[in-house]
Amino acid sequence: MHGGGSSHGGRKRARIEIIPLIDVIFFLLATFVLFTLSLNKTGGLTVLLPASETSIPRDTAGTVTLSVTAEGTLAWNKDVITLDEFLDRIQRYKIEESDPRVLINADERALFAQVVYVVDQVRVAQIPKIYIETRIFQSK
Repeated sequence: MHGGGSSHGGRKRARIEIIPLIDVIFFLLATFVLFTLSLNKTGGLTVLLPASETSIPRDTAGTVTLSVTAEGTLAWNKDVITLDEFLDRIQRYKIEESDPRVLINADERALFAQVVYVVDQVRVAQIPKIYIETRIFQSK
């Protein structure tokens, strides 16, 4: 007794909904992009670090990053600052932080005298924990 009806026993055909699938894919893509951006090792400017055979990853939590670029620009984390601002900030950082630590992120083409000046001023501020960021040396 099937007759000429259009229903096949009342069962519906399964459909794949594409819109929720696209939403999930975009969510995963956005999560991956944000995670990748958070992998930056330091809070400083992007510079070409000097190579070292004994380079080891450093824990940058709780440190302030001082960057010296090849052009001689100085940055506090990612903020480009003047020498006067640097001297003020390093003094305030020493006062405000219970365990101050400084990570120096200098370009390998930066003038040595500029990097020594930054290290010297950090020592004048009586901050004993100074780290210098390097990259792993790869022989050719």
